[in-house]
Amino acid sequence: MDTPSYLRLAVTKLSREIGVRTYQDHDRLEKTVKYITGEFAAFGYQVSHQSFKFGGNTYQNVIAELKGRTSPEKVLVVGAHYDTVRTTPGADDNASGVAGLLRLARLLAGRPLDKTVRFAAFALEEPPAYRTKHMGSYHYAAGLKKNREQIEGMICLEMIGFFCDRPGSQHYPIPFMKLRFPKTGNFIALVGNRKSKKFTREMAEGFRKATDLPLVTLNAPAIVVGIDFSDHWSFGKFGYPAFMVTDTAFYRNPNYHAPSDLPDTLDYISMAKVVEGLAGAVEGF
Repeated sequence: MDTPSYLRLAVTKLSREIGVRTYQDHDRLEKTVKYITGEFAAFGYQVSHQSFKFGGNTYQNVIAELKGRTSPEKVLVVGAHYDTVRTTPGADDNASGVAGLLRLARLLAGRPLDKTVRFAAFALEEPPAYRTKHMGSYHYAAGLKKNREQIEGMICLEMIGFFCDRPGSQHYPIPFMKLRFPKTGNFIALVGNRKSKKFTREMAEGFRKATDLPLVTLNAPAIVVGIDFSDHWSFGKFGYPAFMVTDTAFYRNPNYHAPSDLPDTLDYISMAKVVEGLAGAVEGF
């Protein structure tokens, strides 16, 4: 199956067949974990689960590992959250990120990479856990720190499917940014804090070599609204370089957190280019 077709299939499975995936939808979250686990396993990965408690219930992160050949102790984490808010089936937010994560794992399966790559699907990115120690990604990053693992960086896939060629379709948190960045929402962005600038630049170089999809990078302080609005925030809290790969969410996508965030609103050709760019970036890291 080609990459656009796989991405559409995965997004449809998560957002239409399983549907709304909030922290209260335990049966749907279990179905999501089972689906993600099955996909990783089908690609030949050994799959592990990290369980944690929140509000008296148990949630799970799903992790697959591609062991490095020459420097296996050096680890790159690629992650995406699989939950949604209650108002949306979450095709872009964040079935697109999970679909991209799965396809990236498939493309890299069995390839002789120098460093270890861990693919992680996180529970509880959305409220009420959002930007707290209760996020699945926070639990995972805390475990890495406790075990003193050598984390080279973290890539967060956060909404990678909505693109628009209409002039003026792209918005920004600060008005003057329109003078520097594109006004049309047909690009993907790598967004992180200032401490992650070197890591972001290195990955951007590999990304651009692997695809012709327009790419924008931004490393800025948290005062810029949205700069750390996903799971890379958790890794930053433990001092790891991290950025998110994003279509910029509510700065572009009118379906953000709405019932209209459906599979047919996404651009799977451009999504495929995001995944191809990431595959090139990871291979060259």
